[in-house]
Amino acid sequence: MDNRSEIREFLTSRRARISPGQAGIPAYGDRRVAGLRRGEVAALAGVSVEYYTRLERGNLRGVSESVLDAVSRALRLDDTERAHLRALAGTANASPSTRAKRSPAPAAVRPAVRHLLAGMTMVPAFVRNNRFDILATNPLGRALYAPIFAAGFAPANTARFVFLDARAPYFYADWDRVARDSVGALRVEAGRNPHDRELSNLIGELATRSDQFRVWWGAHDVYVHRNVVKRFRHPVIGDIELAAEVLPLSGDTDQVLVAYSAAPGSAAEDGLRLLASWAASPEGLDAVRADQP
Repeated sequence: MDNRSEIREFLTSRRARISPGQAGIPAYGDRRVAGLRRGEVAALAGVSVEYYTRLERGNLRGVSESVLDAVSRALRLDDTERAHLRALAGTANASPSTRAKRSPAPAAVRPAVRHLLAGMTMVPAFVRNNRFDILATNPLGRALYAPIFAAGFAPANTARFVFLDARAPYFYADWDRVARDSVGALRVEAGRNPHDRELSNLIGELATRSDQFRVWWGAHDVYVHRNVVKRFRHPVIGDIELAAEVLPLSGDTDQVLVAYSAAPGSAAEDGLRLLASWAASPEGLDAVRADQP
């Protein structure tokens, strides 16, 4: 990933989406640019036009926290976008040794985490890395994500499934939102880890093979997975709506635990019980086989 290009395109895209009226600036005459002009952003941020132009050209070397905050306010960035800009600045100011290309993060999941997964018997759960590779899962998690494991990607990867498997729009009832969020989350990871070769390869593959991914990637929107509700159309139990929790694993860089839950007494809880029964059946045991990651 080209850090300067990322900075330039992110700042330009954020500037283009803000109208003068939204920024409280009178608009006079014809405007040749979408959104605010550079000089208007500079005035709102309290910096010179020359200095802001330098930033928007991709040079964040030596930029102060106060200037980043001022630019964030001028561009009306939300919390996720502010964090993304700070990550881009952090990469720009990193030492050459830190900027060296990263090797893929280890895929090992600690035994204690695997034991935790195994103990979550009525909660579909899995561990994934920052590239959306599923590294470990419990039986109910594998049963819920059976279409993803059946897709044949090695390792199973939710981003590849979303954009490269024809079953994804059916499996995810809110495919459009899930897909956009996946693009935004990968954009955040690219800002944090621009020299992760495996991450760059994944993004390049998706951009090459999916027109929709390529369009949304060009929008430079960012997203952080938080607690959300997801709706699935499962091939065995039908429609089910589950609350998702995304929990970073302390001490395990770039690994998170994703767990789904249903409200007590709800139809979703009944669906999970049915899914657990199916997973324990001969047919289910074949799908949730012992060589799970």
